[in-house]
Amino acid sequence: MSVRKLKEQVAGHENVLRQLVNEVQSLKDFCIGTLEVVKLLPDYENALQKLKDDYEKDKPPKLELEDEK
Repeated sequence: MSVRKLKEQVAGHENVLRQLVNEVQSLKDFCIGTLEVVKLLPDYENALQKLKDDYEKDKPPKLELEDEK
């Protein structure tokens, strides 16, 4: 493979990665905005508490390792 083709491939990969980073940043901004809107909905605090309670009730028990002697 020639050096020129290798440089073109690297440049192509850089462009794809740059687009992916931009997409992730956009998704992050969208998620933050959505969360801020949800926080303004009525009964947000009650729903949040219910989610916390459900998580605590359904989470798997913590594994404890026996001490090696």
